Amino acid sequence: MLKEEFDALVPATGLADATETRRGFVRRAVGTGFAAAALPVMAQTAIKTDSVGLVAGEVTIPVGDFRMPAYRAAPQGKSGAPVVLVISEIFGVHEYIADVARRFAKAGYFAIAPELFVRQGDPSEYGEIGKLILEVVSKVPDAQVMADLDAALAWARGQGADAGRAGVTGFCWGGRITWLYSAHNPGIRAGVAWYGRLVGQPSPLQPAHPVDVAGRLNGPVLGLYGEKDTGIPLDTVDRMKAALAAGSPAARQSEFVIYPDAPHAFHADYRPSYRREAADDGWRRCLEWFRARGVA
Repeated sequence: MLKEEFDALVPATGLADATETRRGFVRRAVGTGFAAAALPVMAQTAIKTDSVGLVAGEVTIPVGDFRMPAYRAAPQGKSGAPVVLVISEIFGVHEYIADVARRFAKAGYFAIAPELFVRQGDPSEYGEIGKLILEVVSKVPDAQVMADLDAALAWARGQGADAGRAGVTGFCWGGRITWLYSAHNPGIRAGVAWYGRLVGQPSPLQPAHPVDVAGRLNGPVLGLYGEKDTGIPLDTVDRMKAALAAGSPAARQSEFVIYPDAPHAFHADYRPSYRREAADDGWRRCLEWFRARGVA
């Protein structure tokens, strides 16, 4: 089990009495509804981004003989748009992640949010975070994720997007993947990692963690983290900073922003953990980070 994710997520979700609420919210398609384990939804704060002027919706991406579902959002009628890979939390590509993809598309990007858990299970079917992590998330090999993201980038190129100007961003579980993919793919110009864990014990499915690959980043990464994140202690951020400082030029250009009093998942506008000031500032910094590094 990924204990850090469980410890950080449970206080922020309000799971105890949500069983009845969950039944009507399980998503049926990529990018719609909310995963049951992510409830209750804070409807008063959830941001809703329309698809006017966009091409948006579910697509399938070939990965060898497998067809991977994904949510794609891009400016309508625009070829050569830069690519941003949007990596989900443990809850998969539900409405929040699709909305983030539409936000990027409104900013001029060809955004792709692939369903990276699909071979292991459907996160929308789980009402308990611990069970979701144990039965699905912990069984997803990092190597599989890297290959899926490579395929998503290649697919975007085939759709007329400019994969030579590519960035990656992710939240929670996806934040960890953002660091790993920035070290994996030499074509990635920049990454933005939202509160992804940085350290851990190696295993056959997760042979390395961000601190282990920090020195060989291909594109600089901006880390956006919360001071009050119970699952990601600040001493692990300090360890990551030291590893980056001794690494590649891209590693040395990487930066962290720590938001005072912000918990884990402070960008997740549909959850009680949402902190609007930190989320808005992080989003502004995210777009500026990409643009300043050629992902624009």
